[in-house]
Amino acid sequence: MNVNLINRIFTSIILFIILYLALVLNQFFLICLLFITAIISLKEFNNLTKKIFKKEIKKIYLTNMICFIYLTFFVLLSYNLFISDLLNFIFVLLICIFSDTGGYIVGKFLGGKKLTKLSPKKTISGSIGSFIFSLIPIIIFWFFYNNYYESRDISLLVFTCLFLSLICQAGDLFISFFKRQAKVKDTGSLLPGHGGLLDRIDGIIFVLPIAFIFEKLF
Repeated sequence: MNVNLINRIFTSIILFIILYLALVLNQFFLICLLFITAIISLKEFNNLTKKIFKKEIKKIYLTNMICFIYLTFFVLLSYNLFISDLLNFIFVLLICIFSDTGGYIVGKFLGGKKLTKLSPKKTISGSIGSFIFSLIPIIIFWFFYNNYYESRDISLLVFTCLFLSLICQAGDLFISFFKRQAKVKDTGSLLPGHGGLLDRIDGIIFVLPIAFIFEKLF
């Protein structure tokens, strides 16, 4: 087991503990965590735009303003999803976590044809692994929260997992595009084994707001 993988596992455990505390403590802790996440993500994104646009100040300000507005919506919609339905919030987070995990594990061990030039490490097998692993939360909830399915169509849940996995992967590729333009491997170095915070949550920041909208529609 190499050092990077050990760091990745250790960091993932720490992040899981922080997330668990945010869910079981009070709402104030979660809203603070969301704001801190947004601020760090904005800072890392700002560093990318500075490398991409260099001295084009107007473009830097414009892209960062758009990022700021979006992250504000991310915080508000994510918080609303949390207070409206905690189990649904956890379900969505698990989809993201397992989707990322599936992409990493399957892509790492099977490899194969590259998915896109935007992210050289992403493979078609990894993408398929993401879709398959994103269905695991259905099994987990079946054992631990069986009443979660009382008012939900199982086929809709399967579609939700696959759809949100797609969004998660698209968010990953979106940030990868900016990293490639900036000619950097990671958005930062805050999380050992993962890179920056934005590297770790690039899918989540797109999935949570869409999940909130999806819940209101269906």
